[in-house]
Amino acid sequence: MEENLQTEIDILRKVDHPHIIGLIDIYDTSKKLYLVMELVTGGELFDSIVDRGSYSEADAAKVIRETLTAIKYLHDLGIVHRDLKPENLLYSTKDPVEQVIKIADFGLAKIVGDDSVMTTTCGTPGYVAPEVLMNKGYDKAVDLWSIGVILYILLCGFPPFYSENTPQLFDQIMRGDYDFPSPYWDHISESGKDLVKRLLVVDPRKRLNVEETLAHPWVKGETANKDAIPDIVDTMKRFNAKRKLKQGILGVMAMNQMKRLADSLGKK
Repeated sequence: MEENLQTEIDILRKVDHPHIIGLIDIYDTSKKLYLVMELVTGGELFDSIVDRGSYSEADAAKVIRETLTAIKYLHDLGIVHRDLKPENLLYSTKDPVEQVIKIADFGLAKIVGDDSVMTTTCGTPGYVAPEVLMNKGYDKAVDLWSIGVILYILLCGFPPFYSENTPQLFDQIMRGDYDFPSPYWDHISESGKDLVKRLLVVDPRKRLNVEETLAHPWVKGETANKDAIPDIVDTMKRFNAKRKLKQGILGVMAMNQMKRLADSLGKK
């Protein structure tokens, strides 16, 4: 069996959390392996937001809080997801009252020790942490960087790092080159911006860890604005359409470029 698939199965067998999609059963035939997963019907995070029609910081805080509780659970078990992105955050149901976030896709996840350093270049280009690209080794902090990117998009509708040119995108990430452009960020609370700044920190040693992020007043819902974010749904709709268009072969090409960049930096 492929090593990544075996690792994913081992992890899914090990975890049991309300915000992680569950493995129900496994059927192994002579030709194929079937994983029976928990049924979730709410769709991807961003699709659900677009369908909803209106959205607030308080809604975003709930998403981040639920995701973080699952990440803390994983990190406490020594598991690093390594590929957190909107496509891997699913809603349990379409009912806005009942729905909760479920983390999916553990294909790149890894079980590590407390002080273990990973070196494999992996992830999704727009969400990958700078230390992965720099090829200097990395740890659990990569998941918090990805949370920071997702949070940024949740608050304005587009990503903090973007370029049609993949090497330029990676350069932006490694320099932490982003801002809060007007008018998209004019209505966002200072507390929300503060959390973004504390997560999108290039030096992983200075980045908030999962416990610190959960303790942030914005995540706790104490400072998140409850008013609908102006134009967020329309902005996110445009980003979401562009994101889906570029999935597939372009993602594979970007991953290959990411590995070449890390290899070249490692030789310097």
